[in-house]
Amino acid sequence: MAKSIICVVDFSESSQNTLQTAADLSAQYHSHLTVLYPYRLLQTNRGEDLVDLKKRKEAEAATKFAALEKSVLKGKDVSFDFSSEIGFITDRIESRTRKIPVQFLVIGKSLLMANRESFEELIGHLASPLIIVP
Repeated sequence: MAKSIICVVDFSESSQNTLQTAADLSAQYHSHLTVLYPYRLLQTNRGEDLVDLKKRKEAEAATKFAALEKSVLKGKDVSFDFSSEIGFITDRIESRTRKIPVQFLVIGKSLLMANRESFEELIGHLASPLIIVP
């Protein structure tokens, strides 16, 4: 199985630069690109059913990714997939790296810093290079 590049996004302003870097690497190394959006399922609307909350979060993520795809990936010769997953960011990354061989993990600096404590442990046993995009 060919190695993939995992790009973690949170749909902040820096996500576009992070995805651009990952897409460029994917084209350069002819690697598949997996765009990962990990999120927490926290109730914000009182009375909202968890199933409805998950559906809403997934729909929002799909809409936001479609905009990123259009601005960054359109016209590039890059194979990619998008996955939004419930859970802690480091848990979702670890789960992915156990399933597929990873060439690079690409993440924005702001997202890394917001989750710094959990990333310290992940970085200690990550078997692929971590690229931090400013």
